[in-house]
Amino acid sequence: MEAEKPAPKADGKLLRRLLAYALPYWRFILFALFFLLINSALQIAGPMVTQVAIDKYLAPNALRVPGWLEAYLPADRWDGLTAVSLLYFGALLAGTLAAVAQSYLMQRTGQLAMFDMRKRIFAHLQKLDVAYYDRNAVGKTLTRVTSDVDALNELFSSGVVALSGDILVIAFLLAAMIQTSPAMTALLLCVVPPILLVTNRFRKESQASNRKIRTAVAAINGSLQEHVSGMSVLQLFNREKKAAEGFDAANRDHVNAYRDAIHAYGWFYPVVEFLGVLILVVLLGYGGYRIQDGALTMGELIAFFQYGLRFFRPIQDLSEKYNILQTASAASERVFQLLDTEPAIVAPAAPEAFPEDSATIEFDRVWFAYKDEDWVLRDFSCRVEPGETVALVGHTGAGKTTITNLLLRFYDAQRGEIRIGGVDIRRFDPRQLRERFGAVMQDSFLFSGDIASNIHLGDPGIGPAAVREAARRVNLLDFVDSLEGGFAHEVKERGAGLSTGQKQLIGFALALARNPRFLILDEATASVDTDTELRVRAALDEMLSGRTSIVVAHRLSTIQRADRILVMHKGELRESGTHQELLTRRGIYWKLYQLQYKDQEAGSRA
Repeated sequence: MEAEKPAPKADGKLLRRLLAYALPYWRFILFALFFLLINSALQIAGPMVTQVAIDKYLAPNALRVPGWLEAYLPADRWDGLTAVSLLYFGALLAGTLAAVAQSYLMQRTGQLAMFDMRKRIFAHLQKLDVAYYDRNAVGKTLTRVTSDVDALNELFSSGVVALSGDILVIAFLLAAMIQTSPAMTALLLCVVPPILLVTNRFRKESQASNRKIRTAVAAINGSLQEHVSGMSVLQLFNREKKAAEGFDAANRDHVNAYRDAIHAYGWFYPVVEFLGVLILVVLLGYGGYRIQDGALTMGELIAFFQYGLRFFRPIQDLSEKYNILQTASAASERVFQLLDTEPAIVAPAAPEAFPEDSATIEFDRVWFAYKDEDWVLRDFSCRVEPGETVALVGHTGAGKTTITNLLLRFYDAQRGEIRIGGVDIRRFDPRQLRERFGAVMQDSFLFSGDIASNIHLGDPGIGPAAVREAARRVNLLDFVDSLEGGFAHEVKERGAGLSTGQKQLIGFALALARNPRFLILDEATASVDTDTELRVRAALDEMLSGRTSIVVAHRLSTIQRADRILVMHKGELRESGTHQELLTRRGIYWKLYQLQYKDQEAGSRA
């Protein structure tokens, strides 16, 4: 399990960039700050009212009652206590309502800001080239959109504004305590350094445990994703026990990580509480002497105690807020690292117009490697004329699929050029380039929805009639009409419930519905049964007719009628010709054909 890097120090640049997502909702933040100020100021109202109730009505000492209250308080004890009680209740209710309003506004601001961020991340993910997804695991990318964004949301809802609230509360309480008794305030502040030391220790421990927890959660998610996706393989080979052992190990790491966090939280709050109560015990003795000397009233002592109890709460919270700030800083660093990743495949500043007439496809001395100089294609050159069907054959790893990926600009060649109509494809807008191609891969990917939506994919130019016609032309219509709901039949995640052949036929309809000028079939019949292959072959002639087509074939029987067959071997073009010409040469193609022919003979005898 890969350990997570320590969280960086809170970076001002990162936080400013993050807060920019909240700026569109500045009105919410402004109102939240207003309610926060009210709630913070009201924290001193309760103790102040308590002091008045004691010094004026319970243990009269009018000289120490704030003068500005004299005009508003009745002289009668019971009427006065009733008024003071209502005043206390009003302050408590107002503070609660202000806290609710502030919390609601910041939660809403956080959700709206994170909505914008998720939308931007998803849009950016769609711009990134395929090579990015080769380098980065799916789980890692999903974590950026989910867990990391959630951590940033916590910064808005419980971090920056709440941190300001804690500081305001401390400031108001400190001012009230100094006004009540400067000496007792100085004595109370003596316990702050030990509390800060304890808080710093807690912060370090909680940060370390939180890093372990995030790493453990990532490991659990990765294990679940892998084993759920491969459940059929696990059950087929009876590997449930081994998988359970691996998951147990990840689960145990998660428990151990939380154990450290529980330990940190378990000792921190009691220790801070102990220090707070200890200093209050000292203040109680000191305050008693001050009352005896007449320098302090009973109301002031009790009010001071209430100030002191409230004083330690925001200090405890500051450590938690600091952890939120650090976690958000680390999450924002990862999120912005993703957003700052520039796609390698981009449109030129002034893209060329795509040729409207028939255009030739040319590969001119193309070299390509997925990593360093581990060449997958070596000096590959070929020319595909308009309307011509060219097949690519060869052993696994010969570079066949790489050729189609380069043509669609999922990757760019390191050397050489690929031209369409004489223009280097890097001078086209990739979107316009791919719009001209229809492609059917070996494993057709289906989205959740229905059959119709998987054929038109939201293209407004493809209506119900065009969807139905595409299905008819690839021999899919009979199957669709037999389903309850027809084209509205539900398609589950990745096409669960449909056979491989049915999914492949939907992929053919998807490619054909756009009436593409160029067609790519990449092992399109390799995973289908014989009956489906026959149905697909019947549609291939119509699909290929009048189109420039490149067919990557595993079954040589499907490409015997191709205009030209290119034989790839270890990234190089070794042979080129028609089916009969290549058989006559008795080279690599002849050997491949003999191997498949013998396999078919053995299968038929069996």
